[in-house]
Amino acid sequence: MTKTSFSFWATLFFILLGLVQSAWSCSGYKITVGDKTIVGCNEDAWRATPHIWFENTGRFGAAFTGSRFDGPHGYAPQAGMNEAGLAFERLASYHPKIYKKSGELAIINPTQYLKDILHKCKDVEEVKTYISEFDYSYFIEDVFMYVDKSGQYLIVEPYKLTLGNDTSYVISNFCPSITSVQQAHHLARYRNGVDLLKQKTDTSLAFCTALSDTMHVCRSKIGDGTLLTTIWDLKEGKVNLYFYHDYKHAVEFDLKEELEKGDHLIPIQNLFPPNNEFKKLENFKTPKNYLPIGIFIVASGGLFLFTSLFFSILWVIRKISNRYGNVQLAMIPLSLLLLNYMYVLSGSINVFYLPAPYKEEGNFLVSMSSYLPFLLLMLTGPFYIINFKLWKGHLWGLFARCLFTFNSLVYFVLIGFFFYWHFYDVF
Repeated sequence: MTKTSFSFWATLFFILLGLVQSAWSCSGYKITVGDKTIVGCNEDAWRATPHIWFENTGRFGAAFTGSRFDGPHGYAPQAGMNEAGLAFERLASYHPKIYKKSGELAIINPTQYLKDILHKCKDVEEVKTYISEFDYSYFIEDVFMYVDKSGQYLIVEPYKLTLGNDTSYVISNFCPSITSVQQAHHLARYRNGVDLLKQKTDTSLAFCTALSDTMHVCRSKIGDGTLLTTIWDLKEGKVNLYFYHDYKHAVEFDLKEELEKGDHLIPIQNLFPPNNEFKKLENFKTPKNYLPIGIFIVASGGLFLFTSLFFSILWVIRKISNRYGNVQLAMIPLSLLLLNYMYVLSGSINVFYLPAPYKEEGNFLVSMSSYLPFLLLMLTGPFYIINFKLWKGHLWGLFARCLFTFNSLVYFVLIGFFFYWHFYDVF
């Protein structure tokens, strides 16, 4: 295989694996009392690059927050508010694919599309009209909430647009039209918000901060969870920011004043005191945020694929060794299992942050693969002994011995990563 073809297939493999992403969790709410409407948004993400920015483009200037960089398009907006008092939030969700368009126009640039809605629309009625022209099923893994300063809101699902004007409304990672109340209450962040609003409905900053706090996420593994909380005052045109689920420190921006400064982008962590939990997030390396580890995981997958093929060929042509031949045979299924696990590690970022052993609902193979680190740990001693005997006795062919030893070295490195990622912390 030439260097060019190898680079092509390795790059393609890495890109395909990178497409397998589990979505972030988020939550939000709107509250209207009298002529005042507040929108609260919790962005729960593992990205370490939260920003707020201000744009004067189009009919209305707007503020946006987000943490995912979209190349030449800038940061993808997760929430925002414009000068007319229209705000929105984007949340990850699930909806089964339906093979029909929800509008005529294709969404070519999703980041610009989301910005354009706030730059062009003054209320949710205009948002509904605007979105209806597009095939908004493009966002098959998202649900959106738009709220204007009158208190009316619009829920945008992949195939449904729903207007409402309840005094208060809570939303999280589900499509309301296909999710029962019982199912929604399985999400603690949603349930906590609903329960608190049953006791009181208030638009004061103190109450909304407490509401955002009770809906925030902070996981025990490395203290990760809610990256950014925004509380948008649609009447006053102000937003209060809280960084990394610390509700003791807030930074307030006045939209009108910021727009007068011209377009500008601000890294949010620079606005707040040092946060030790956020430092842990920044320093926690995974295949998704540190390229050398990502390359190692993909290369390991290639090694395991080759190993399974090599020992399978030996078995087919009856070249399996008489000494430790059962080990050669065992390398075939073991390598295939590890190849699948490299796929899991390259795809789902959840596995690195959620408790071990990682479980993925509805995916038996992924859930069971979480026990492979324990299998490798148990094989470390026996494989060391076998390696010693193979080389001392000049057993197997030279290439087979080298391949087995190389696999053992990769196992050793992987076990080190597994300890680092807390995959063995099951009790």
